[in-house]
Amino acid sequence: MSVYTSVRDDEIRVFLQDYMLGDFISLQGIAQGITNSNYFLTTTTGRYVLTVFETMTQLQLPFFLTLKQHLSQNGVACPAPVARRDGRFDAVLAGKPACVVSCLKGQDTSHPSAMQCFNTGAMLATMHLAGAGFEGQMENPRYVDWWQPASQRLQPFLSAEDWRLLSHEIDFFNRQQQHLPAGIIHADLFKDNVLLDGDQVAGFIDFYYACQGHFIYDLAIALNDWAQTTDHRLDPVRQEAFIAGYQEVRPLDKAEIDYLPLAQRAACIRFWVSRLLDYHFPQAGEMTFIKDPNAFRDLLLTLV
Repeated sequence: MSVYTSVRDDEIRVFLQDYMLGDFISLQGIAQGITNSNYFLTTTTGRYVLTVFETMTQLQLPFFLTLKQHLSQNGVACPAPVARRDGRFDAVLAGKPACVVSCLKGQDTSHPSAMQCFNTGAMLATMHLAGAGFEGQMENPRYVDWWQPASQRLQPFLSAEDWRLLSHEIDFFNRQQQHLPAGIIHADLFKDNVLLDGDQVAGFIDFYYACQGHFIYDLAIALNDWAQTTDHRLDPVRQEAFIAGYQEVRPLDKAEIDYLPLAQRAACIRFWVSRLLDYHFPQAGEMTFIKDPNAFRDLLLTLV
């Protein structure tokens, strides 16, 4: 989450006329994250999260909002979208797609305990099972077909050694044929996208990369962040706790267990590339946060 689009008080007052949320009190920008403009919106009825989408189209937005509604109604801790007076969840603000969702209690953590990892893994498995009843479809916008052209943009900025590593890994995964359990995945379940209340999961947030994908790839994305150490290796205690929590709800089959190390390499590529793009081609914004792109290169080197 970041702020790229500034919203004036008079704009938000007009915007709120389409909702039954009472009168406007305040709007506070949220600095963490990468892609969209996010605010804490406070009205006379409570506190909410307002998102203005910087790249997503109006046609894409209903998928993510109806998904969050479906998950929140089926045992997954996540924000619920707030409907407008006309029943729609999506809106327009400052000429861009926007939405309002419930604001959850809890906070993220930079240093999760094994129990927090266990409970987050269990909630991820709950999400994978709950998504089976969702009818919406969204292809993964940042998988193998995206890596190749994205990496070409980055080649002038990479050392010869980094380019060899990246291009070799992309070529390897272009040749992979995967027949693994799949469905709706979060695709971005980093520590800053999970709110915790003590050891318990208060909510998953930022579903705007959710799509169809392999469950083991989603698990790998989470493991690569939740179990990553400060020197960009994997802590076996946290990794095992996360997997144990997941398997308590949805046991992995043998093919998934065998593929997990490869899925973790694929997850490294996805976030190494996207962070490099954010670093070398940053969006203009009044309050932005760019994460270290080399964290996943370094982790990848421990996995290949």
